[in-house]
Amino acid sequence: MQIILLEKVGKLGALGDVVKVKDGYARNYLIPQGLAKRATEANKAEFEARRAELERTQADRLAAAQAQGARLEGLMLQITRKAGMDGRLFGSVSHIDVAEALAAQGFEIERAAIHMPDGHLKQVGDTQVDIALHADVVVPITVSVLGEQ
Repeated sequence: MQIILLEKVGKLGALGDVVKVKDGYARNYLIPQGLAKRATEANKAEFEARRAELERTQADRLAAAQAQGARLEGLMLQITRKAGMDGRLFGSVSHIDVAEALAAQGFEIERAAIHMPDGHLKQVGDTQVDIALHADVVVPITVSVLGEQ
């Protein structure tokens, strides 16, 4: 299916690009989320009429994400969990726990924006976690898992 992107989508394209994607991806994700429209002649004309507005909106979102990224830069979160003698946790620290710790610090971050490259944290220690605030703004933070007996 041919679609017009209404904002930048990672690994797919930028604002205004006409790309071909699988039908299900377009119908079930991109179009309902407001990220794209079908590439019909009427939609292309409507997009060109609204292009300046969409570019301004995208620039505002990028600026807000960069400002929040500057506040998050170098942040270290400490999360305490029960652990055994060998440093392994009883359970794990997930992206939900990281989002709650960020909320306690005053940052409202969506759980989907938290990328844990090695999966949930199951050991005591420091780990780097990426926060994707925008398609162009990814900020690394350090999550320090502390064990308690």
